[in-house]
Amino acid sequence: MEMHGVPSGDAAEPSAVEEHAALFPIGTDEGPLADWVLSWSSVALAVHDADLRCVRENAAMHRLGGEAVEPGAFAAGTRCRLASVLADPDRDAWITLMRRVLRTGEPETDFRVRARTGTHPDHERVLSISVSPLRQEAGRVPGVCTTVVDVTDQQRDKDRLTLLNEASTRIGSTLDVMRTAQELADVIVPAVADFVAVDLLEALLSGDELSPLPITGAPALRRSANASVRSGVPEAVVRLGDVDVHPERSPSARVLRSGRSMLSPDLASVLEDWANDDPVRGASMRKHGFHSGMIVPIIARGTTLGVLLLARSANEEPFDAEDLSLVEELVARAAVCLDNARRFTRERSSAVALQQSLLPQWLPELSAVEAASRYLPAAPRLGVGGDWFDVIPLSGARVALVVGDVVGHGLQAAATMGRLRTAVRTLADVELAPDELLTHLDDLVLRLSAESETGRGTARGEAGDIGATCLYAVYDPVSGCCSLARAGHPPPAVVRPDGSAEFLDLPAGPPLGLGGLPFEAREVELPEGSLLALYTDGLVESREYDVDVGLESLRQALVAGEENLEDLCDGVVARLLATHRTDDAALLLARLRRLDTRQVAAWDLPTDPAAVPAVRADALHTLADWGLEEEGYVTELVVSELVTNAIRYGGDNIRLRLIRDRALICEVADTSSTAPHMRRARANDEGGRGLLLVAQLTDRWGSRQTTTGKVIWCEQTLPESRY
Repeated sequence: MEMHGVPSGDAAEPSAVEEHAALFPIGTDEGPLADWVLSWSSVALAVHDADLRCVRENAAMHRLGGEAVEPGAFAAGTRCRLASVLADPDRDAWITLMRRVLRTGEPETDFRVRARTGTHPDHERVLSISVSPLRQEAGRVPGVCTTVVDVTDQQRDKDRLTLLNEASTRIGSTLDVMRTAQELADVIVPAVADFVAVDLLEALLSGDELSPLPITGAPALRRSANASVRSGVPEAVVRLGDVDVHPERSPSARVLRSGRSMLSPDLASVLEDWANDDPVRGASMRKHGFHSGMIVPIIARGTTLGVLLLARSANEEPFDAEDLSLVEELVARAAVCLDNARRFTRERSSAVALQQSLLPQWLPELSAVEAASRYLPAAPRLGVGGDWFDVIPLSGARVALVVGDVVGHGLQAAATMGRLRTAVRTLADVELAPDELLTHLDDLVLRLSAESETGRGTARGEAGDIGATCLYAVYDPVSGCCSLARAGHPPPAVVRPDGSAEFLDLPAGPPLGLGGLPFEAREVELPEGSLLALYTDGLVESREYDVDVGLESLRQALVAGEENLEDLCDGVVARLLATHRTDDAALLLARLRRLDTRQVAAWDLPTDPAAVPAVRADALHTLADWGLEEEGYVTELVVSELVTNAIRYGGDNIRLRLIRDRALICEVADTSSTAPHMRRARANDEGGRGLLLVAQLTDRWGSRQTTTGKVIWCEQTLPESRY
């Protein structure tokens, strides 16, 4: 390394003596004052000439270098003691400062370095070095004066304020307990400690209520954060996320019981306790040279949340009372953030539990479809979302598939989602067509929005605060036709048995809640084995790429996925939501099936009561072929009543259909749009008992409107061994 001279100088060297005389003219008016400043000033002073040779330094500078000098003594032409105190980089920087001052004539102030001085040989100190020009009357700068002030206490106060300010911005950036604990550890290392571990109560992580009572016994806490100046945190004997048991007599357990911090400037006094109660931890402390430690309880709002363990090894300075005070203040701030995160976790868990209770707990097993689903909640910072899905059995072995998305997040969105899902199921039971169902659902959203206005009703047809999208599909396994309508929702994807995949071209329709705009249904015929994928926008939309990219990724995932629907769901979610998930997302997959033609029997009937006996006989014969003779008696009565009613009141084009599914289904269609009403007949009435009889003899019954009239249906549940 090139050494820049702060020459030792020789007292007999003429140039130094001459320069000394020029800089400090003894015998003049200025001489005694200069001598007094150099001799008695408590500030370390040194004077260098234009060649950076030390021509004078005072006793304080000598003491800084470790030499005892009587007050009033000074030396000329000797080596500046400051050079022996500074490390090479700092010494070079100081020399550069002096040269700059000589060149510019402008002072350089408050250059701070860390060094061990003669006055404090065992502790590193912070020194403030300032260099000022010495001017002659002609304006020439023949030398410079260096002053050195010990500012360790001021620097420590400044560092403390800086660290506290940094902590206020870094700790609690999220409402995640584990991340908040790690932020606390990262702030402390290496500013205060060389190793930090944060152990928290299990209840804090789960969001459960905490007991205000002291923690007794040998508490088992969860390691929530580790930090070290060493790469990989080799000092940690407990891995992140593992349980850390603190023996009852260990220092950390005592701190948890008392709620008071423990300061150990010299760990040798407590190392034996650690080794006896926790040999593994004690061995690690010895191995990594822990010489000073602190244990601080983490307490918020009077409740203990956990404990903070700190140690020094690389830093030779022991912890002191000021270090403990600083850490306690940091922990107090972090404890509030941790408790806030716990409260958020509890509230979010409650909200998620509420939302999950509003979603289907299981999907029905149906002959029409094989279904699988996934729901992924939104990122915690957004709160619970309003996505939902459902599979609804309908009459005639048909099935309704639905997905929806309420705009926004939070409990309001989840509650609205629950109300809409209930409404869809209710409207589905009424057997409405997809476009009609969405129209009624749109009216409901408008009413909900008006209710949320808190006394300010929203006019009918006017957009409100609540919005949603929805896709509703009805699949008929007898015909293979699927009728779909959507309200501002992404289109469904279809993968046909030959492996081709596409997104169905359906009229988009307006989102729910706008009012006054029509919805349009479209019917498509899908071959058996086709895969229908319904989803919400959270699955395919991202800030990282265009929605078309997400749709193409979904299409590829469906084509290349597993045959098993559960595995396929996992694959789609892993591919599309591995990195970018923010909004909640719902996915519903349905593999479509057809009923065998041998499971369906149909008859077109004349409007002649004389045809009833013949059709009864045909129905019994069909049941015999299906092995359902036990259901013959009830079926004969049901067919007789429904066909007779259709002949009397239903008009032309009467059609009887029997379907053998998980239930024996009997349907009678006619061209009348008048819905049937069951009433209790009086004792002297000749009729009016037909529908009452049907309702009593079968498990379910109802009617649905069609484009040409209506269908009255009923079901008899079959034992599993006979369907």
